[in-house]
Amino acid sequence: MDKALKNLLKSLKLNESTISTVLGGLVVVVIGVLLFNYFKSSSTKTVAPEETPAITEPGEVELITDEEGKMTPKNLPTTHTVLKGENLWTISEKYFGNGYNWPDIAKANNLKNANVVWEGAELTIPQVPLRFVEKTGQVSSIATDLSTATTYTVGKGDHLWSIAVRAYGDGYKWVDIFNANKDQIVNPGLIEIGQKLILPR
Repeated sequence: MDKALKNLLKSLKLNESTISTVLGGLVVVVIGVLLFNYFKSSSTKTVAPEETPAITEPGEVELITDEEGKMTPKNLPTTHTVLKGENLWTISEKYFGNGYNWPDIAKANNLKNANVVWEGAELTIPQVPLRFVEKTGQVSSIATDLSTATTYTVGKGDHLWSIAVRAYGDGYKWVDIFNANKDQIVNPGLIEIGQKLILPR
């Protein structure tokens, strides 16, 4: 047994340069294959035409009017596979023409943390009315056009920012609404359904 081992070691030593060359070549091939696979998998994946969302730009959203007279995107409901770098706002822009419908997507998918969506996740895009649509440089609600209103009754899901966006096209004007209604708003973060607010002009 010892003699056979010694003979093997002796023959290996005699052919050391050949063995080194073969092993070196093998290492180069393995590294080449690994690099090829790495770059192949990390290259940008092209989306097949049938996977491309039908709605990609705000101006391209085809709308229909529902029974209540509210505007709703035509091609909904549908499902969306989250792509790298997307968030609920950008997904909402694709299907609703603006990002303001992101809470509807979060609710339809029971997302506990709407700030995190994983690449490859399948999301349901619900058929709900547009929250906002751009009109003549202002943002106004389809359901209630506040661009000229002087009062507004608070509805479910309203907050001062969203009312200011609908009334003035600028969410930062929530301070003006708050100042005009200090007699009934103690905390600007808490407004109640049914409150009648003054919209200063």
